[in-house]
Amino acid sequence: MRTVKGTLDALDRRIVGALQVDGRLAWDRIAPVLDEPVGAVARRGQRLLGCGIVQVIGVPAPEAGTVVALRSDPGQERVAALALARRRDTRYAHLLTGPAGAMAEIGCPPDRLARLVGDELPRLPGLVEASAATVLRYVRTADEWRPGLLGADECDALTEYLPPPGHAPFGERKDLGRADRMLLTALSLDGRRGDAELADATGLSRTAVPRRIDRLRRDGRLRIRVVVDPARLGFGLRAVLRAAAAPRDVPAVAAAVAREPWVLRASCVSGDRPLLLEVAVPSVDALHELTTGAAWLDAVTALESAVVVATPKDGGLFGPPEVS
Repeated sequence: MRTVKGTLDALDRRIVGALQVDGRLAWDRIAPVLDEPVGAVARRGQRLLGCGIVQVIGVPAPEAGTVVALRSDPGQERVAALALARRRDTRYAHLLTGPAGAMAEIGCPPDRLARLVGDELPRLPGLVEASAATVLRYVRTADEWRPGLLGADECDALTEYLPPPGHAPFGERKDLGRADRMLLTALSLDGRRGDAELADATGLSRTAVPRRIDRLRRDGRLRIRVVVDPARLGFGLRAVLRAAAAPRDVPAVAAAVAREPWVLRASCVSGDRPLLLEVAVPSVDALHELTTGAAWLDAVTALESAVVVATPKDGGLFGPPEVS
């Protein structure tokens, strides 16, 4: 379990919880719901963002990806994880305990699998074995993580955009116009950029920017994601779980998993372990309870787990600095 210097206090965690509901909310919108002075919330929030402890970014609707697991020569696991993290198309990369020393999700649709598996992965230093699983459905993405930092009533009071229904098929991508693509690019650098700044960056009018952002968010083509080390929030242990279930039970298990606050991300993937979960919990005891006592385990026929040792990249960003 990780102990992080500068673990956030109660108010900081509640501010992060509010940003996880909607990372573009103004401080004067958040403060009354938290029952705190606007000035205090603004100062704390700006410090969290300014130090890089918390990052708010805009991300497009999730597209099909590929989860790769690598087994490397002894001593080469960290090198392999860093090599995966350096890829531009890597969404997250972990160093794990167990046989799969490194794991990452790469933005690689099925039509690029041959090149990834046949040409690119074998070039990694010290590689012994690599496996790849195609993401079939996203059950929960990182922008939907709500680890219970706020009460249900507080979340409801801050919610303006509902996430698309879980298990949604990828379907056909809607083409984006030039202005929308520019907006997504600008928000990928800073998801809290103001309307005036976005208008300057895109050439849109000051009144057109909020309308376009609203439409993109309601269509599900723009997600606002908060990137923060879970250990800062008191969840010092992360683990990756792979679960198997009878095919007819997979949707029910996935739906149950999507309701759990400890699940940071989850997906259905190809292979004999079709449920892939990443969890963030406060302790080893909590992980034991989860992997032995969760109600959805009744429908699970096999479960394997690996503890996350390090995360060089998450949310498409390299790990945040350790700031006290």
